[in-house]
Amino acid sequence: MKTVVCLSPGELQLTERPLPEAAAGEVLLRVRRIGLCGTDMHIFRGTQPFLQYPRVMGHELSGEVVSAPAGSELVPGDQVYVMPYLSCGTCIACRQGKTNCCTNIQVLGVHRDGGMAEYLALPEQFVFKTNGISLDEAAMLEFLAIGAHAVRRGSVRAGQNVLVVGAGPIGIAAALFAKIKGGNVTMLDAREDRLAFCRRALGIKQTVMVDAQDKSRLAELTNGEFFDVVFDATGNVKAMERGLEFVAHGGTYVLVSIVLDRISFADPEFHKRETNLLGSRNATAADFAEVLTAMKAGLVPTGLMNTHRTTLSGFVDVLPRWMDPAAGVIKAIVEV
Repeated sequence: MKTVVCLSPGELQLTERPLPEAAAGEVLLRVRRIGLCGTDMHIFRGTQPFLQYPRVMGHELSGEVVSAPAGSELVPGDQVYVMPYLSCGTCIACRQGKTNCCTNIQVLGVHRDGGMAEYLALPEQFVFKTNGISLDEAAMLEFLAIGAHAVRRGSVRAGQNVLVVGAGPIGIAAALFAKIKGGNVTMLDAREDRLAFCRRALGIKQTVMVDAQDKSRLAELTNGEFFDVVFDATGNVKAMERGLEFVAHGGTYVLVSIVLDRISFADPEFHKRETNLLGSRNATAADFAEVLTAMKAGLVPTGLMNTHRTTLSGFVDVLPRWMDPAAGVIKAIVEV
């Protein structure tokens, strides 16, 4: 089968590998769509902290069942999506239902080879029917679920002022689900094209460019009180450290992005606000189900989000070009 391997930072190769064989309790999938994620770009750059090379990328996946275990609810031909966080089910996190931060987690395309290939074998419990959404939409569930999970972590309520810093795909997902929850959402980013997309596709009316006056504009939008919940989705150390300045007294700061570094901030600023500081990692099956429901209700503009497409064979050549911000990628899909 055709497979794309990231041999080392900046080096991709299209190669042939044997078809996988499904072990006991596993489903064999024909991969049909692969969403390109910021994690994949970090892998290509060499800035993903949990990874060893070589690695087959790809964790935003939809496909068709080729074979399933006896007695499974899945049958050959079913269209499915994949929850790519393979959790152990027995550790302290899993026992609390927090499978997204399992102590033994194996994330497809990061800790183990992912789905940038024609076929993939996976444990049955991580494969779900699409229930009427398209293969394209199913390949977008994962990044949207990360945003939905972050919003759930932040306990966003109707009427709250919410700031999302970073208008990439994960920030867009957080903004979308914060808006669905009734939050008054503002986006902050250094790229006007991304902010324009948020205004056009998501209906986010309040957007602010990063510059010397951005803090004063954010203060004006909130009568000087700043934001009940702030989400960082930048993947930038300085932005993550600065984001605390935008949290209202008694507010919550949710770090969705991850960096290969330490972050720090002034303790007096953190303490005087009695800030709730939260990490948000991956998503759970419930978050995927929430996104699927929102898609079926027409609340997710998936058609506008899918800005770029290629084939598995073409991916090696186009990824370096898509890394350039000028390419304007929001969500790229690889069609197998």
